[in-house]
Amino acid sequence: MSTRYLLALFLILLILGFEVQGTPVPQQDEATSSTLLSQMQESLFGYWDTARTAAQNLYEKTYLPSMDEKIRDMYNKSTAAVTTYAGIFTDQVLSLLKGDE
Repeated sequence: MSTRYLLALFLILLILGFEVQGTPVPQQDEATSSTLLSQMQESLFGYWDTARTAAQNLYEKTYLPSMDEKIRDMYNKSTAAVTTYAGIFTDQVLSLLKGDE
């Protein structure tokens, strides 16, 4: 490719680039968008705090020590069972992938 072709190609691309730009669109004010974001954030944090407080109050009202003990025991037994079966499943998958050697 000669220099003339490169110069012509460059000028065509430059003209097309200016055509594509067109008229500039005014951008949104950054201050407006940041205040909107902060307002939404404050609102969401307010809702979260309200829900957390309501859940905490409900838990404190319905707290039964004997039920808590049963739930902890069930959790311990179920996690032990899941761990055992997950280990068996892992061994089976590995032996299936490994095959007979």
